[in-house]
Amino acid sequence: MDVLSDVIAVMRTGAPRSARVEWQAPWGQRFRTVPGAAGFQIVLRGFCWLIPEDGDPVPLSAGDVVFLPHGGSHGLADAPSTPLAEHTCDPQDDSRFERRYAASPAGRRGGSPTTVTVCGAYQLDAARVHPLLSDLPPVLHLPARLGRHPRLRAAVELLGAELEEPRPGTDALVPALLDTLLVYILRAWFTEQPVRSGTAGWAAALADPAISTALEAIHREPAYSWTVADLGARAGLSRAAFSRRFTALVGRPPLAYLTWWRLTTAMRLLRGTDAPLHAVARQVGYASEFAFANAFKREFGVAPGRYRRDGRSGTPSGRRLDRGQPERIG
Repeated sequence: MDVLSDVIAVMRTGAPRSARVEWQAPWGQRFRTVPGAAGFQIVLRGFCWLIPEDGDPVPLSAGDVVFLPHGGSHGLADAPSTPLAEHTCDPQDDSRFERRYAASPAGRRGGSPTTVTVCGAYQLDAARVHPLLSDLPPVLHLPARLGRHPRLRAAVELLGAELEEPRPGTDALVPALLDTLLVYILRAWFTEQPVRSGTAGWAAALADPAISTALEAIHREPAYSWTVADLGARAGLSRAAFSRRFTALVGRPPLAYLTWWRLTTAMRLLRGTDAPLHAVARQVGYASEFAFANAFKREFGVAPGRYRRDGRSGTPSGRRLDRGQPERIG
């Protein structure tokens, strides 16, 4: 798999939740912070304003997509001056999100809908959130413009059509379209980010041919016994030059990132498959189950067998690996 596909696959958990909402002016709605989720808003019809927690209101029109990678609080309204109602459309608690489509109108009753939106959230595993997502700003606004991101626009139109007129198969199509939408949102954002000399972060890493080549190699073959020299050769750089550039852009040294990715991949395998521990260890590059178990516990604070059992019983376990934590190579 490529890096972006891998990142999404390892972070996502459960099914995305969404609801189509018809708003009748005057209307204003606050959406609370959703821990462990990435939120989104799509304007299917009409016009409205995004009211961020910080900063000025942003005008939105039909086809605009707003992505909140950290699930932050925000508001939508027909005008910046309209008061925001509290928590009447919530992907965590609102039953409309269970069906993923068909919501009754919100706002003033009896009028014609002035704006139609899709709001929702992607559930993320807090223990496996990739630093690529952590690098993103609180709000990503992808405006609809002629000829801009045509695949994203097509996904929005297909999603809107399914939500407006549910037909046999809609329950299968909507989650698939939401997953597709997430890929296009992230692809569009990273594609259009200007990368200047000296810029660090994942946008710069993915845009750098040498570092992106090394990342692709790590993600394609995480079990391979990579050395810094091997990865530098793939990148077309000397060992020292590659290590410096990789560390500056990605935020951790090459082998530290390799170890973290191996163990993060193992977390997904432990929760998502019945493969025995020795098989999981081999798939992520450990010669023995013992070495794998030690590395996993050192990194995440819990033994791999316990992590799997807790996942089946619904008990939280482990700790999230933040970028600021000390790196360990196992």
